Formats: sequence, structure tokens, C-alpha cells
Amino acid sequence: MILEIKNYIKISNSIDEILKNSPFKIKYIIEKTGISEPTFFRKMKEKKFLPEELLKIAEIIELQPSFLQSLKEAEKEIDNGSYQTHREVMKVSEERFLEKYGN
Repeated sequence: MILEIKNYIKISNSIDEILKNSPFKIKYIIEKTGISEPTFFRKMKEKKFLPEELLKIAEIIELQPSFLQSLKEAEKEIDNGSYQTHREVMKVSEERFLEKYGN
């Protein structure tokens, strides 16, 4: 139990660095946590997030590997020219809709 408490203290004391090194913008994290912006920055400055708030932040940041992998794959597809324009996607969607529901 002591180790868990020490880890909590370490994370709490370094949350500003953790967020700074995250690929996500602070505004995105604030939005996802549901904490008001002034309160979020005050808590970050004072290093006084509740354990539940730190957990929520960690859950947002932990999505990072799969989310970033998806973005990297999407970038590769774009670079390889493997994408559709909005107009093309809308045309396919319209065709599917008409196929299913008629005119």
C-alpha cells in the first residue's frame, strides 16, 4: 500500500509535466475531464487534483497509444493517396441510401 501512495504522490506532484509531455492539448483534456478551465489550471498549479480527477486524466491520456497509432496509419494512407474526398464519400453514401430505401 505504501508503494501505491508514493506513486500517487509522485504522479500528483508531476501532473503538470505529464500533461505537458502528452500529445493531447490541455484544452482537450480539460474538456474531457469536465473540470472548468480556471479550476483545472488552479488544481494543476497547486497540484491538488482529487484521486478521481487524476484517474480521469490518466484514462484520457492512456487512450494515447491506440489513438496515435490510428492517426499514424491515417497519415500513411493519405501520403499514399489512399483516401476519398468528402464528395466521393457523400456519393457512395447516397447510392447506398437509394439502394436500401429507393428514391
